[in-house]
Amino acid sequence: MIRSPLMTVMVDSVMKAAKSLRRDFGEVENLQVSRKGPGDFVSLADKRAEEIMHDSLLKARPDFGFVMEEGGVVAGKDPEHRWHIDPLDGTTNFLHGIPHFCVSVGLEKNGVIIAGVIYDPGKDEMFIAERGKGAFLNNRRLRVSGRIDSYDAVFATGIPTISKPRHPIFLKQLAAVMAKTAGVRRMGAAALDLAYVAAGRCDAYWEEGLNSWDIAAGICIVREAGGFVSDFQGRDTMLESGSLVCGNEAMHKVMIELLKETEAV
Repeated sequence: MIRSPLMTVMVDSVMKAAKSLRRDFGEVENLQVSRKGPGDFVSLADKRAEEIMHDSLLKARPDFGFVMEEGGVVAGKDPEHRWHIDPLDGTTNFLHGIPHFCVSVGLEKNGVIIAGVIYDPGKDEMFIAERGKGAFLNNRRLRVSGRIDSYDAVFATGIPTISKPRHPIFLKQLAAVMAKTAGVRRMGAAALDLAYVAAGRCDAYWEEGLNSWDIAAGICIVREAGGFVSDFQGRDTMLESGSLVCGNEAMHKVMIELLKETEAV
């Protein structure tokens, strides 16, 4: 496939950050055996990767704004466009030397995500999409799964951290999904969960308490792969609400119904 100038800019920024993370990941594996542990080092690796992405994107599109995990919201001269960047999604995996993490960037235009890139350095997998142009994994066209029976399906999710108050609700959701699917996976990187739905590896995914940089790129990629994405009520408020459910048409519908049932209990 021939990449557009926009996609070239996004991929370039992600690859630069990934190069830095690869180097740091090697150091993390060594730090695992130290008494101090790798926590402080990983925090610096995260910030360093974000600075690399910010500088690269700013140079290419100097008027665009930013929404960043570390740097916060930075307004640009262009009020229509802003980048949502996550330099290290799957930080806990990274911290423990588990090679399942990624770099992601999504571009928002007037409230709509129009392009996304998610890169997994450990597996050298590049998921990309532009609105109206399809979704791709390493230049291969992506489609969501075709499964229509939830009992054959694998769903992905994220478990609320200790600081989140909705553990009882999540356990109800998990029990409901477990009873109607072939299995549930909790892999620890929201952006990659979305990418895996787009690739048909998972049939659906749900989570709440997310940030815009976690999901912006994935929203575009799933939709361009033929999937459905919404909040828990079926609305298009994911960036604001932080709740998200996605899948093919059938599994998205199943998940929405299960969530309604658990909220009513």
